[in-house]
Amino acid sequence: MESKLKLKNKYIYISNSSKNKMEMIAKPEGTKADDFEIAVANEIAEIAKKTKDLAQPLKSFKMAAAKEVSVAGDRKAIVVFVPYKLFKNFRLIQSRLTAELEKKFEGRPVVFVAQRTVLTKDYKRSHKFGGVRPHNHTVSAVQDAIIDDLVYPCECVGKHTSINGRSGKVIRVFLGPQGQQEVENKLDALSTIYKKLTNKNIVFEFKN
Repeated sequence: MESKLKLKNKYIYISNSSKNKMEMIAKPEGTKADDFEIAVANEIAEIAKKTKDLAQPLKSFKMAAAKEVSVAGDRKAIVVFVPYKLFKNFRLIQSRLTAELEKKFEGRPVVFVAQRTVLTKDYKRSHKFGGVRPHNHTVSAVQDAIIDDLVYPCECVGKHTSINGRSGKVIRVFLGPQGQQEVENKLDALSTIYKKLTNKNIVFEFKN
């Protein structure tokens, strides 16, 4: 039987199985998790159960959504969206959980992205608060933040945009050496994922 838990922000946690898995998926009220999202939640619950050092931090883990993205070589990558307010603390276990999930999904690339809100240019704050649209809710700021999410634990040390005759604008991102071993085999997949999320072309490379 499906269970629901209402929160102050009108989100509920849904699953078709146990309470632990139910509390792991955050959806807007009235929206159900799909089969793939439930499958990802099941695997994370199994990791929490069998991996002692992740059991405690995963008690507070929530995912907003999970999607499969087709990447080069007829492979599928997995994108897991995490509520923005929880994402900073999640960083503490992100690398470890990523590695464990990639084992569970037979080596498919797994990335975590914070779920952010883009506010349009005509956004107006209520009179109660006043002010203008926050910069971190603009399209450019959100898309820049997605880059940082995708390449974690690497850091972006440089970026420029060039014009390609066939592809149009291409963003070229240079990465520092930190975390290179975790990310270097995923660079093509990360480019494809970013294209799917933003409709922009991007190339990642490590700076010599």
